[in-house]
Amino acid sequence: MSTTHQPAADLHFWFDPVCPFAWMTSKWVRMVAAQRQYAVEWRFISLRLINQDVDYDSHFPPEYEAGHTAGLRLLRVAARARELHGPDGVNRFYAACGTFVFERPPTQTPLPELLDAGEVLPTVLVDAGLPVELADALDDSSYDALIQTETDEALSRTGKDVGTPILHFQPPHGVAFFGPVISRLPSEPDAVALWDHVVGLASFAGFAELKRSLRELPQLPGLGVAPDEVGTQEDWHGGSRRQKK
Repeated sequence: MSTTHQPAADLHFWFDPVCPFAWMTSKWVRMVAAQRQYAVEWRFISLRLINQDVDYDSHFPPEYEAGHTAGLRLLRVAARARELHGPDGVNRFYAACGTFVFERPPTQTPLPELLDAGEVLPTVLVDAGLPVELADALDDSSYDALIQTETDEALSRTGKDVGTPILHFQPPHGVAFFGPVISRLPSEPDAVALWDHVVGLASFAGFAELKRSLRELPQLPGLGVAPDEVGTQEDWHGGSRRQKK
């Protein structure tokens, strides 16, 4: 494992690699972190584990189970990257993985099939500057206990009726919250202004929720939405596209 000193984190960011809203929020957070010189620690939250007791066939659109399972498999590789290369290994892996999944034009082949065909991880790991042998962890379920622990830790910060991402600013005693869910990437000046508004609101001790379930599809090439386009608006009731609660 890497012995390089890691600064104390100003922000814990829990992500699932297949969540487009988590990816969009992570891009915004990286902009804020660069301007404010925040150290971000990337942690694991699995949508598949959150929904492990849910009947996918009756509750979700048909592609969700395979997609959430792909996210869990990718988190195993991220866990292996952390084990051998420290927190920066996760940072680099998530940046490269999100770029591969969301910043390229959409393909006709779903991500789970690309994973099974071995067409994702070699590119992602090379782009991240990590050994391609880390791909061996894709189906290593021994990492699932760790991922479950970090998922439970994230939900303990916010409550269980949330999704991804979850942020914890100034841990261990600072404010934690789900989201924010954003579909457009702000400019650099607007990024820090938005950050200050979000943290200011979430820091009020009596604050619980400010929400609307209508969401635009994020401005991500992988979803077929260009940066200058407005994505189709959908109603994500219950924080997801679950067909029923």
